[in-house]
Amino acid sequence: MPSHSPTPGRVPHRRAGLVLLVACATGGALAALALPAALGDTLDRAVTDGRVPWTALVVCTALTAAEAGFDALVALLGGTNTAVRAARLRTALLGRLLRTEPRHADAHPPGDLTTRLTANAAEAATVPVAIATVVSGALVPVGAAVALFLIDPWTGLALLVGFPAFVVLLHLLVRRTSAAAADYQHEQALIATRLTETLEGAATVRAAGTARREHARITEPLGRLAEHGRRTWDVHGRATAGAAVLLPLLTVLVLAVAGLRLAAGALSVGELLAVSRYAVLAVGLGVLTGALSSIARGRSAARRLDPLLALPAVPHRSLTLPPEGPGTLELRGVDVVREGRRLLTGVTFTVPGGTSAAVVGRSGAGKSLVAAVAGRLTDPDAGTVLIDGVPLDGVDPDALRHAVAYAFARPALLGATVEDAVAAGPSRPSDRALRDALRDASADGYVSLLPLGAHTPLDDAPLSGGEYQRLGLARAFARGGRLLVLDDATSSLDTVTEDRIQRALSRRAGTCTRLVVAHRVSTAAAADRVVWLADGTVRAVGRHRDLWRDTAYRELFQSVDLETDADEPAPGDARDEVRS
Repeated sequence: MPSHSPTPGRVPHRRAGLVLLVACATGGALAALALPAALGDTLDRAVTDGRVPWTALVVCTALTAAEAGFDALVALLGGTNTAVRAARLRTALLGRLLRTEPRHADAHPPGDLTTRLTANAAEAATVPVAIATVVSGALVPVGAAVALFLIDPWTGLALLVGFPAFVVLLHLLVRRTSAAAADYQHEQALIATRLTETLEGAATVRAAGTARREHARITEPLGRLAEHGRRTWDVHGRATAGAAVLLPLLTVLVLAVAGLRLAAGALSVGELLAVSRYAVLAVGLGVLTGALSSIARGRSAARRLDPLLALPAVPHRSLTLPPEGPGTLELRGVDVVREGRRLLTGVTFTVPGGTSAAVVGRSGAGKSLVAAVAGRLTDPDAGTVLIDGVPLDGVDPDALRHAVAYAFARPALLGATVEDAVAAGPSRPSDRALRDALRDASADGYVSLLPLGAHTPLDDAPLSGGEYQRLGLARAFARGGRLLVLDDATSSLDTVTEDRIQRALSRRAGTCTRLVVAHRVSTAAAADRVVWLADGTVRAVGRHRDLWRDTAYRELFQSVDLETDADEPAPGDARDEVRS
């Protein structure tokens, strides 16, 4: 799939907007530099000629208006460019997260990702505008210093006396601000991560009565956060204070030298006025302290985004699935290794097109991983997965999402309304397909009772866990495709509702291959074949009634271990569902 994502560490921005911003900032700087000379010339003309120099006054008025106008445009363009870049940066980051394998994205906890996508992205987005503003803004003090030398070299030399001290001041500001900002952002992400974990497990916290303990755990980094925040402001305050002392002294020194030169007849009154204005502009380097501090914080935030921008997209070889293929699924010698632990070893089985297979096994056997590799939510470390004879790692991911539909135990409903949630996918199903999908998932009954039916906003639709699962199933049913993967997608349903859904699945026999992670004996019995996993390997493949003769197989459905797959790396989260 051609990648439209930016190269790692870089995000395209509106170059034309930045060029226009620099042009306006430069225009404002040039107007500001020309104004003192124009004012000095106007004053000299008035003193020498004894009359009002109207033409010179018009020039001064035009320069003043130009400076104000350019400054207004800089403020407008700077805000617009920063907002646009932040949006593009967040889109690029989200694209990287959705295009990579879940195992790569899962290295970053949800709270940490939220901080990076929001606060860090916003700060990083300010850097190009801040740099453009600083570069053009530096023209004013540099140009003013040059103007002082041109008017009278002695005034320029007076300014240079304090320049080395100011350079050291700026260097220390940037270095210390960057370090403090990095520490602050780290603690900020830690708080967000802990808060997200607690919110996701709110019911468990209430049941365990550990609210106070969780509150203490979440707020524990606040002390360090405040310390790093104080460090940042302390560095900025010291730099500002240093500039507040150094720069006025330089101004006084320049004006004192200019006064002496005036007394010696080396400067005119108009030139003295120009020198006084240029001295103020030259020491305007102090304004750069705020901008440089912002750049330091933004670059620190950008470094936190680089790992996300470097996430590798799922590769492919532009292979195509045969048209109208039956959906035959094959796993050949599939191995999966995570963090040095082998979770699947040599998994091999075939599900003929149009048939169904139930995947059973104890908790930790690898059922959810088999479901994940079957539709390429993750790639195996060894072995091959094929649909209709085509390796999945060669198929265009967009085409694969049309061919494979998923339903999960904990579906994430995406969209403004119930209908949007069911219709979510690479293409929108027809209205009839949506109605049929809701009926097959036994969701049409309670959806019709909602205030606006399927058009009810999700926030206004009170849904139980089973109703969430049925909408997730409806979404998978509406997608069609040649392979349907149900990863524990009926675990919250009652027996009667599950039986209705099993009948709906049976009606897809011959047109859609079904792979179902099964915990209930009825699900296994309804499948054409059963894949029995044990410790990440295939123990047996066969019909349920044949496997039932094995005592160990019967014990699977009597074990409480089958109630959850909590110790398996479950792909059934929101990111996986967006991919599917």
